[in-house]
Amino acid sequence: MATRTDPSPADPVFYTPEAYRPDESAAYLMKRILTLMAAEVDEALEPQGLTHAQWVPLLKLHMGDASTVAELARECQLDAGAMTRTLDRLEAKGLLGRVRSSEDRRVVNLELTDEGREAARHIPKVLCKVQNAFLKGLKVEEWEQLKALLNRILANGTKLQGSREGNE
Repeated sequence: MATRTDPSPADPVFYTPEAYRPDESAAYLMKRILTLMAAEVDEALEPQGLTHAQWVPLLKLHMGDASTVAELARECQLDAGAMTRTLDRLEAKGLLGRVRSSEDRRVVNLELTDEGREAARHIPKVLCKVQNAFLKGLKVEEWEQLKALLNRILANGTKLQGSREGNE
């Protein structure tokens, strides 16, 4: 019986159990790159007192990707309890505040303070510096191709996840 991860006859098979080497896996390489980048970003943001767990929601708030704990937890792929603890730390640092909605008293909106906005404005500079360092030596065309390939892989994964959720 075929599963949703089985290739169709027209699709090439990139990995086989007999020849599988984890260190040659695309997923392994992507994870290693992400781990190394995250370490570089964390080191660069350490003087501002921001950890990975803190700078990600700070940036998402700054960019308008979320305005409540639930939205931010979803955006950061964390449970609401973990997000609340992170936000407590950011609030204690004076980087954000919680403001009850005037339209719906049950909703608490998150707002960056002036200090939070200043800290968040610094994050993209660090991200650009680190990512450009990792992409050193690539041509613009290669960078565009890399992004296109990664987006195709992401689309495949999203489709697989969607088919699994549709079968539950």
